Amino acid sequence: MNNNQLAKKEQAIHSPLPPMQKGNVAIGTFAFLILAFVSYLVSGIEMVILLSFGLVFGFALFHARFGFTSAYRRFVAVGNGEALRAHMLMLAVAITLFAPILHFGIGFFEADPQGFVSPVGTSVIVGSFLFGIGMQLGNGCASGTLYSIGGGRSSMILVLISFIIGSVIGAWHFEFWTESMPNMAPISLAEDTGLGYFGAWLLQMGIFGGIILLTFYVRKKRRPPSVAVLPSTTGWKRIIRGAWPIWVAAVVLAVFNALTLMVRGQPWGITGAFALWGSQIAQLIGIDVTQWGYWQGENAQQLEQSVFHDSTSVMNFGVMTGAFIAAAAGGMFSFAKRIPLNIALASIVGGLLMGYGARLAFGCNIGAYFGGIASFSVHGWVWMIFGMLGTYVALFIRPIFGIKNPSKDDKFC
Repeated sequence: MNNNQLAKKEQAIHSPLPPMQKGNVAIGTFAFLILAFVSYLVSGIEMVILLSFGLVFGFALFHARFGFTSAYRRFVAVGNGEALRAHMLMLAVAITLFAPILHFGIGFFEADPQGFVSPVGTSVIVGSFLFGIGMQLGNGCASGTLYSIGGGRSSMILVLISFIIGSVIGAWHFEFWTESMPNMAPISLAEDTGLGYFGAWLLQMGIFGGIILLTFYVRKKRRPPSVAVLPSTTGWKRIIRGAWPIWVAAVVLAVFNALTLMVRGQPWGITGAFALWGSQIAQLIGIDVTQWGYWQGENAQQLEQSVFHDSTSVMNFGVMTGAFIAAAAGGMFSFAKRIPLNIALASIVGGLLMGYGARLAFGCNIGAYFGGIASFSVHGWVWMIFGMLGTYVALFIRPIFGIKNPSKDDKFC
């Protein structure tokens, strides 16, 4: 088969993309340049680099439609583990890169890399369970909310607003869940078990392999529908216009999370910025959030600073901008003005649960699940288990809001 025949075969597999929205690409590029300029003025070149990483995250998430919410839902509802296998690839690449970075302290801009290793106990169990329910009602997790807004999904604006409100309430109650309820100290598989980074790497690689084998076993037993193929183009244009294979996005997310760890000294996170934005707004309307335990110590100075001093906020801006440019490049950006009432209600409830849950669980699907496991933290695995259980419960709640669950009789899921 010659090259022309291969190209025609590939094109037949994928639906063609609409024309590139060049005007929106220009707008997105201009917005990125403005954000980069402000980031540089306020915080310097390091923040511009992190903004650029956020742009790459948004681009990869949109072009692969890399989901955490949909991955959990498809696996629990019908047994399709394709996206969950991509998670395991992402995590395998991430721990392979994180291990030497954390062990040898490899960082740029005098950063001292520290992983996300958080306490294990009531707060992470309750928080991740609530988050699992919330992301299924809102039809998007933390990263999904940002890249879907960038892609023009209007209902996700309601999710983001309620996510921020839930984050503020979670910050208000943070001290109760972390100090008054039973919790253990943080546990690093690498540093607190005697395994060391190599031993912890072997252990987690074994777990990833076991989960992958489990997904194939479940697929054989349940025979789930396949994931719908995304509209795409061919050749080098696919890099800019999409769609990307999900495994490509998995590797890109892992590599750039490792780079984030080296540049800012912490892995990629999202929801801490939501608590900051909401708490700053709460202060403007007269609520004294400085008395809350969450805003004591190192967190206190964030309240008085511009959000452009906060690397998580800046990276969030990058994610939304990157997704917007990716959507426009693929001719896919579309903003619906009308949101059905049932979707609006589900979005609000889902966002509130995610915001509250993320504060309790020391992060979301990115900071706690991705960043936690990549950092060899036990709390990341606890987050995964209870996030999955929350997803299972949510499958019974979604129909109340008129939201359809995947079915084994579907052609695609």
